[in-house]
Amino acid sequence: MKPQPYAPSNPAAKTTESSSHRIQVVINQPPQKAKEPQTMAENVRITANAGLANVFDELERLIGLQEAKRTMYEIYALLRMNQEREKHKLRIEKQVYHMVFKGNPGTGKTTVARIVGKICKEMGILSKGHLIEVERADLVGEFIGHTAQKTRDLIKKAMGGILFIDEAYSLARGGEKDFGKEAIDCLTKAMEDQKTEFICILAGYTDEMEEFLQINPGLPSRFPIQIHFHDYNVDDLMRISDLIITEKEYALSEAARDKLRHQLIRVKNDPFLFNFSNARYVRNMLEQAIRTHAVRMVKVHEPTVEQLMTIKAEDLVF
Repeated sequence: MKPQPYAPSNPAAKTTESSSHRIQVVINQPPQKAKEPQTMAENVRITANAGLANVFDELERLIGLQEAKRTMYEIYALLRMNQEREKHKLRIEKQVYHMVFKGNPGTGKTTVARIVGKICKEMGILSKGHLIEVERADLVGEFIGHTAQKTRDLIKKAMGGILFIDEAYSLARGGEKDFGKEAIDCLTKAMEDQKTEFICILAGYTDEMEEFLQINPGLPSRFPIQIHFHDYNVDDLMRISDLIITEKEYALSEAARDKLRHQLIRVKNDPFLFNFSNARYVRNMLEQAIRTHAVRMVKVHEPTVEQLMTIKAEDLVF
């Protein structure tokens, strides 16, 4: 008898045979719900376009400034709801976004003003979003009629963006016959006639700005948004110093950090120190430390990377 060739068993057949006796249990789980946003920052990331979300991220990265952040989220929420109201043919009123920023130097007023311009451009409030930063000398002329012309020219440059007037209260310091009053009158008229074409932000010390707003009965109503920029505490100032020093590719030694913290505590608790310059004070100290560090390093032959980067306590001079 001729031997039969070897034929392996059919595994598929076995599988089919054995699987016929199995009981399969299929559990249908309900679909997972998307996590609801917990903060306005998360809400913006989900609902805003990429450009606007990026600008709000820039705002969020700023240390402190909770009142300014909250105000910008309110404006965003209002614009979003106006879009929804428009779908249902509900009434929408044009908003005025002229602002007053009150606070000591170095509390982020100019930085926030720049971000406000970017946010308003992304939201369609402004066509350009650029910032024109001016002070009294840029607005006030030397003879009758000169001030009005200078002010109108700057307003024209600010069209589609923001006119940021620092130390705005100085416009009222010369009294009734001073040309500063002419600048205020010209500005007030432009804000009424072209109120949706640019945003005016007045900035300065808290008390002085509150007094300034009382000199003209029409001023407070033209600035519906007023934001107080609080002084930073010591922890916030240390975080700001870390950002500044890292950006410059330096590092503070532990001894330097301790010395800086003790200095900040001292000046913050000084009863005779008025109008503390906050982040500006920290930046100036660190820039001085970098210069002192450079003088120290000049004496070192072929310094290492660590030596070139490390700011020591001795470099901090107060």
